[in-house]
Amino acid sequence: MKNIKNYVPHILAMVGFIVVSLAYFYPVLSGKQIFQSDIVQYTGMAKELNDFRQTHHEETYWVNNAFGGMPTYQLGAKYPHNYIKQLDYVIRFLPRPADYVFLYFIGFYLLLLTYKVKPLKAFIGALLFGFSTYLIVILGAGHNAKAHAIAYMPLVLAGVHLVFRKKYILGGILTMVAAALEISANHFQMTYYLLLFLIGVCVYYSVYYIKQKEISSLLKMFGVFIVAGIFAIGLNATNLMATSEYAQFSTRSDSELTIAPDGAPKASANAMTHEYITEYSYGIFETFNLLVPRIMGGGNGENIGTNSNTYKFVSNFLLSQGYDPSPAQQFADHAPTYWGKQPIVAAPAYIGAVVLFLAVLCFFVDNRKVKYYLGAGAICSIVLSWGHNFFLTDFLIDNLPLYNKFRAITSIQVIAELCFPVLAILGLQAFFKTTKEQQLDALKKSGMVFAGIIALLFVLKATMGFEGANDSYYSQVFQDGGSGFIKALINDRKSMYTDDLLRTFIFVALAAGALFAVNKQKLQGKTAVIIIGILGVIDLVLIDTNYVNKDNFVAKHMVEQPFQATPADQHILSDKSQFRVFEQQGGFSSARSSYFHHSLGGYHAAKPKKIQDLYDYQIAQQNIEVLNMLNIKYVIGKDEQGQDIPLQNPDANGNAWFVKNIQKVANADEMMNAMKSFKSKETALVYDNINLSKTNFSVDSLSQIKLTNYQPNKLEYQSNNKADGFAVFSEVYYPKGWNITIDGNPAEMIEVNYTLRGLNIPAGNHTIVFSFEPEVVKTGSAISLIVSIVALLVIVLGLYFGLRKKINKAEEI
Repeated sequence: MKNIKNYVPHILAMVGFIVVSLAYFYPVLSGKQIFQSDIVQYTGMAKELNDFRQTHHEETYWVNNAFGGMPTYQLGAKYPHNYIKQLDYVIRFLPRPADYVFLYFIGFYLLLLTYKVKPLKAFIGALLFGFSTYLIVILGAGHNAKAHAIAYMPLVLAGVHLVFRKKYILGGILTMVAAALEISANHFQMTYYLLLFLIGVCVYYSVYYIKQKEISSLLKMFGVFIVAGIFAIGLNATNLMATSEYAQFSTRSDSELTIAPDGAPKASANAMTHEYITEYSYGIFETFNLLVPRIMGGGNGENIGTNSNTYKFVSNFLLSQGYDPSPAQQFADHAPTYWGKQPIVAAPAYIGAVVLFLAVLCFFVDNRKVKYYLGAGAICSIVLSWGHNFFLTDFLIDNLPLYNKFRAITSIQVIAELCFPVLAILGLQAFFKTTKEQQLDALKKSGMVFAGIIALLFVLKATMGFEGANDSYYSQVFQDGGSGFIKALINDRKSMYTDDLLRTFIFVALAAGALFAVNKQKLQGKTAVIIIGILGVIDLVLIDTNYVNKDNFVAKHMVEQPFQATPADQHILSDKSQFRVFEQQGGFSSARSSYFHHSLGGYHAAKPKKIQDLYDYQIAQQNIEVLNMLNIKYVIGKDEQGQDIPLQNPDANGNAWFVKNIQKVANADEMMNAMKSFKSKETALVYDNINLSKTNFSVDSLSQIKLTNYQPNKLEYQSNNKADGFAVFSEVYYPKGWNITIDGNPAEMIEVNYTLRGLNIPAGNHTIVFSFEPEVVKTGSAISLIVSIVALLVIVLGLYFGLRKKINKAEEI
């Protein structure tokens, strides 16, 4: 009975997390779903994949509705024997996005338990972590994979911490499972940042145990990590292997081209330039919005109300020009108050005034050394988030492995989002374990730190201009009234600055006051903990709801069918042949047309590299011949009223064709230049290193090759040619996974025209079949199955011996 009572607080905490998660996102209880912009794009990208699953009840690992064709490895592919993913589905049993918030809570709660934090404080700490503004805002934007990976970070750290506490069995099992779940979340940027932090943690403990001369224990710990890491990787073998394969052909890999679209030499072979990687860089002063939410104006579209200067100016301006003043409400609802240097900011990355106050308090009251690696991790992540504002960033991009594969490096602040709440709760717990004199001294020092920061920020206000990077654009919108609009906007920014400084002061003062009351024995410790927890949650939720609230939820069908077919789409859909569509305005970076058609464009963080190159070097330069070879039969344009219109391209080459000659080029640069003037119907461009028996062919009017059967992963053609010929297929060349046969006999395709497939075809009538049957999936799935079986045995044996050891100890007592 006693053992059961020990679990009651944890059970209550789990129930509490479920209730809070559903309460915050309460529209899910009525069947509504959150409308996430990135997920809308994903829905368009995955349309053909999902349709194929529903129709054929099997998986396709290739689709043609985006970027001319690409593997589904980063589009939600489901792999055989991916049991760690099945476990993830079980854990995420709540409706989205409440499931991710629940993951935030449960992982952080378990982490705090490993630091020997009591259940009530751990429960509060989990809420403070889960309601951190950045973690909520990314859910509103649809960055689900990022949220997913962040949610498992505390669990990984919990396992690592247990191992370093010499809890080898429990820590090892937790590290293995948590790391496997972290990898399965499939956001490698977040996992990479976590790994950097864990390296720092390992360095800290290595120094500690070396000083203690416990080398054997340290070696045992690293042995556990190696084994856990191997299992975690093995459990995700298919996804990792497939991602690694595709990465070589995506925009995240180095380019073969050494020239820019204008013909000038490229500065770097890296697919992403330093400028692109650091485009989103936190301003140094902007870092204060971790403490004062809208010190830089909040986001690009703040709701500032009808009492704002901006609303009053716009309303009066419209009236003075004889217009209806009602559009002023739109400016009040989405005012461009952010005045930092980042291109787009949805919301400040507010960690919480109460959280940061308690984190600073931790350094004055907690004697445990863990505060140093947590503090160092938080500070380093903040400094690295400065990007081009930090002098070491360029060095890290050029020299730290994989650092140049990720952009939006402001995201590394998630480590601070993880560390500060841990420090806060450690500080809160330690406060009650110190003497009255130490408590008072710590409160004074912490109070002085925050009083100094707030006073400094009040003084600095007078030195700032509050002018945003896009203000000139808004000034032009109002023409003669532009200066008045900017003045009103700046006044609102100043008010937000002052108001939120006062807000931070109040929350810190209330939290400090509760602890001071405990010190003076005016308040019970447990009551103070609850008060501080409520203050911290209110502090965060009041900011969170400015950016993610009930207005983000819509009817279920609007999420499942986010795009509506236009008359242009309906006209194109009436054509039942196989072809591609190019949407001129923004279509290359949008999945809207991918939802309805086989589109040249799409929306993805790692686009197929060669299609991106073709767009940058040819299509964007108005090379119609490239559109022809890509079988762009329809271009979606705009009429004078801005409505979509379908423009048919009569010169599209079709699905496949025989060419008269093959032109060899030395490298990618020569091929790209040759494409500026070649005739794709007659000539195929190939590299010099391709061995060909002949380069000139006889093609008459009866020579033809037709697509007779289409599935995204299986294409069947019939060819007819009097002489041996060379055919070009308007399909994206991808050297892995495609099996080609001519009348059942294996054949080898050749890369032509930079990104298409070419094939030697003998004279006569033939059946040609392209089947996508990737070996990487077969191999990875076999590895996952074996590792899953062994991992299950390890877990069972580990728990058995751990329980047996515990029972033996109890019997000795």
